[in-house]
Amino acid sequence: MSRTVQCVHLNKEAEGLKTAPYPGELGQRIFDNVSADAWKAWLSHQTMLINENRLSALDPKARSFLEAEMEKFFFGDGSATPEGFVPPES
Repeated sequence: MSRTVQCVHLNKEAEGLKTAPYPGELGQRIFDNVSADAWKAWLSHQTMLINENRLSALDPKARSFLEAEMEKFFFGDGSATPEGFVPPES
């Protein structure tokens, strides 16, 4: 049986994550309050942030930036796209 959560990002009850996707207290908050679909949306947004800002996962400043954006994406006012970003046409 799958686990459901009241997703803070989608504002509805949805299938939860199987494990905490991130270490520490933030990871536990995400596990408790974020659905699997919302996590997928974050991964897409994170990829866009990495690409548009030319971030390196090895850079501690980049990791701190992404963690702050993750916090905003799920529990704040949302993570904004970089200035001048134009989404690809589908």
